[in-house]
Amino acid sequence: MGRKRDRPDEAPQARLTDGRIVRILPSEITSGFEVDVGGTPQSHVDLADPTHLHFEYVARMGAVIDQLPDGPLTAVHLGAGGLTIPRYIASTRPGSRQQVIELEQPLVDLVREHLPLPRGASIRMRIGDAREGLGRLPSAMHGGVDLLVSDVYSGAQTPAHLTTVEFYSACAEMLSASGVLLVNAADGAGLAFARRQVATIREVLPEVAVLAEVQVLKGRRFGNLVIAASAQSLPVEWLPRLMAAGPHPAKVAHGDEIERFVAGARPASDGDATDSPKPSLKLFER
Repeated sequence: MGRKRDRPDEAPQARLTDGRIVRILPSEITSGFEVDVGGTPQSHVDLADPTHLHFEYVARMGAVIDQLPDGPLTAVHLGAGGLTIPRYIASTRPGSRQQVIELEQPLVDLVREHLPLPRGASIRMRIGDAREGLGRLPSAMHGGVDLLVSDVYSGAQTPAHLTTVEFYSACAEMLSASGVLLVNAADGAGLAFARRQVATIREVLPEVAVLAEVQVLKGRRFGNLVIAASAQSLPVEWLPRLMAAGPHPAKVAHGDEIERFVAGARPASDGDATDSPKPSLKLFER
């Protein structure tokens, strides 16, 4: 049975600069809370257990992060949401240094007040556009980032300027030689946007893998695909077995499968990029 949910007008909330309302609501189906923006659930946070990654695509990101070399990470996160992945890294890799770039100050203030960060976590918040914010990070970080996560949504869509060769080139410049880029790409039937995103990222970082639920990866339903990329070989040896274990069967595409996945898709540039496709509102019905 679902958990009793606060009435929307009783939940902690704030108004974003574009007029949308962000709310923090108890999860209906598990422990913890959801950060809901304009009716779209964008994050899940379990304060009692920061390793609880409820959203499937976030769990897949966590699986990739777990394959990175042991020890603290230097990480950059584009898009804050409920700070789920920064909390996960702070818990599983103590001593990590993390920077988060988020456009909306009201969102950050709401999350920090009602879903406080763990004590001792080195997570610095920066307010501004994700792409512009990359250029304002300390120069010492350039070429020294172990992990860069791009998970930026305006409503339910990723803005076009965060989908291009120029943008991913700026991301790649931040990464260390073995650093990994993780991108959350949402797409539906045919996967035209996701295929183009993989083609775009490969222009900059040649080693690419895609993680997704099987039916999503086949383009049969709308969902999230996690794109992992690096200048060096990715640590994918154990990922297929981890993904197949569930809770919902998922798949890792890499190597020759990526060649077939891209299938001639044209990389996106600043001159011709588009926002990610908008999902049906039915996708978020309970």
